[in-house]
Amino acid sequence: MKKESNSPVKINSISELHQMLGLPKPLHPLISLVDNTKMVLDRSYLKSSFLFNFYKISYKKTLKGVIGYGQGYYDFDEGGMVFTAPNQLISIIGDDTEYKGYSLLMHPDFIRNYPLGKNIKSYGFFSYEANEALHLSDKERTIILGVLDSIEQELNGTIDDFSQDLMISYIEVLLNYCNRFYKRQFITRKAVNHDLLAQMEEVLESYFEQEEPLKNGLITVDYLAQHLNVSPRYLSDMLRSLTGQNAQQHIHEKLIEKAKEYLSTSQLSVAEVAYQLGFEHPQSFSKVFKKKTNVTPLEFRASFN
Repeated sequence: MKKESNSPVKINSISELHQMLGLPKPLHPLISLVDNTKMVLDRSYLKSSFLFNFYKISYKKTLKGVIGYGQGYYDFDEGGMVFTAPNQLISIIGDDTEYKGYSLLMHPDFIRNYPLGKNIKSYGFFSYEANEALHLSDKERTIILGVLDSIEQELNGTIDDFSQDLMISYIEVLLNYCNRFYKRQFITRKAVNHDLLAQMEEVLESYFEQEEPLKNGLITVDYLAQHLNVSPRYLSDMLRSLTGQNAQQHIHEKLIEKAKEYLSTSQLSVAEVAYQLGFEHPQSFSKVFKKKTNVTPLEFRASFN
């Protein structure tokens, strides 16, 4: 396969990726478990970007070099797990990249007729950036490698009517363990996450102080995530673990807090308050305010007179 300059290399099948990496043909066209040490990447692909048409779940034990995911990159010196969904941009940045571990490749068609085909979108870590990788404890690593070993045994065994059911069950177990371990990671990194929460409050406050709502409208989760250098899904999941509320709920809380401030300390009309907060239509502001406070903006203002 010849790479076009400055264009991502699109890999449409697992077989195609195996061929590019110098690996034997996959045992199954829609799912494969790859020993990363056996990959041989043509040096012409270094510093290239890739778009895979399938899911990739990678456990990296050690790595020399840097790999990029989306707009970020991850140095795997400490190892960890990363998850990429179909059509997520992946790039190889270092020219001496080598790592130990495993990669589970799974085409969406493999799970399409199973509940996991729809539920896989609920696993938010497929939308995380690379610097939000899952770092495993020794005990967690043993569990993950045990599940991957079960998948490998099933792949290498005799294919029968139960093979796909069993492999999908193992994949669900793997993903559920990763959910549990990410929850643990949010908890054990509370100090870092509290710092992120404080930074988020600063970004929110600055947005209103600089009168950004008048120019750019309502503040969004994407805006917050971009200014905090995290992915929107990671931000929401971290906040939910820390405070019980996702990023959008935090934004709504801030909007109501600022609305109450304007209504109680200024002579701005309700429409002017709405525009000051970034609402395009005053009716939308009134609806949100009533939903969150059980009173209308005018009723809230009247309570101060």
